[in-house]
Amino acid sequence: MNSLIYIPLAILGAAIGSVVNLAVYRLAWHQRSYSPWSAPPEGAPPRQWSDRIPIVGWFGLRREASLHGAGFWIRPMLVEVVTAAGLAALCWWEVGQRGLVQPTVVVGPPVWVLYAHVAIHTFLLALMLAGSLIDADEKTIPDGITVPGTLVGLVLSVACPWGLLPDVVRAAAGPVMTDWDFLRLTSPNPWPVWLDGFPQWSSLAVALGCWWGWCFALMPRTWYDRHGWRRALELSLARLCREPATYRAVMMGVLGTLLVAGVWWFGGEQWEGLLTSLVGMAAGGGIIWAVRLTASAVLHREAMGFGDVTLMAMIGAFLGWQACLIIFFLAPFAGLAIGVFSVILHREPEIPYGPFLCLAATCVLVWWKAVWMWAEAPFGLGLMIAPMFAVGLALMSAMLWVWRIVVGLFRAILLQSAD
Repeated sequence: MNSLIYIPLAILGAAIGSVVNLAVYRLAWHQRSYSPWSAPPEGAPPRQWSDRIPIVGWFGLRREASLHGAGFWIRPMLVEVVTAAGLAALCWWEVGQRGLVQPTVVVGPPVWVLYAHVAIHTFLLALMLAGSLIDADEKTIPDGITVPGTLVGLVLSVACPWGLLPDVVRAAAGPVMTDWDFLRLTSPNPWPVWLDGFPQWSSLAVALGCWWGWCFALMPRTWYDRHGWRRALELSLARLCREPATYRAVMMGVLGTLLVAGVWWFGGEQWEGLLTSLVGMAAGGGIIWAVRLTASAVLHREAMGFGDVTLMAMIGAFLGWQACLIIFFLAPFAGLAIGVFSVILHREPEIPYGPFLCLAATCVLVWWKAVWMWAEAPFGLGLMIAPMFAVGLALMSAMLWVWRIVVGLFRAILLQSAD
């Protein structure tokens, strides 16, 4: 791979970082005019064309420090520096070093597939970076990032199913890997006939169940059981009928049903990619939804925002359910470590969880070769994955219970010291 290609890649990466900054400040609940592509704030002089040059332009925007605060320009400039270096490093790793494909593969993927991986993963990483920064600022993740991102992930799974994470096909004679494939819904086990396209109606039912489950999750829901479940159901249905978002979700569900059925009719690898992405979307969102409900029950308060659910659904649409399950086990360790640090130094027990999901997803993505070589055997157990997830959920519940006790003790010590 020619080393000169990294220069335009770094320039492109800096431009992507500029778009990420624009999304961070425009899609946030409290919008800010930090980005040079936004209108200047009231009282500020007109912005110059040089302000829009990635990285360099932020040195000129320092003149607005009196309006935004000293040092406001440092983080967005670092975002563009990181994306510039990150895109070049990602291409070097995935194309130059073939970092996602096991070295013992005899028949490897063509070069265009490797570049497709870089493009798709760059898009996902940019979405996760924007969502993480907004979550860190406001403890919320806007649907303006996760919903379009999920739809793009589903479309890409049809347009380029080979852009999904790589898998291999093992020879029957031994452990030597002899061929390369993309990660399917049933990997590392063979793809069963009942999941094929037309005329296998069962596979269509699975796909539409995942699709409509996601559409339902996007509808506005309330549940106040203070006066009994019947009254709570009445209020919930009344809000569903009143909110325009409900009808938008229903329209999206109907249109998506037609498109899913069309791909199912033609079948082939496009259908396998779409079904893999749909189940990944449902599994990713479902895992975090289960964690959200469990954590709320243990902590006796809402422990995780619904933005984390839609974020993980987006990640699942790109990476598949296998990666989501691994992310589920990795993210709490970083969250717990940072949570202890936050409580001790800042006396702040509330931490955004989205950045830790994105950090775990990035680690799984970059080191997928090593991760999959380790996880391939457990995932080959098939239905045994369900009790493994249940055990993980139970361990997380125990960890959250301990966390609640630690935070309570720490607050009691702080109150005593204040007195």
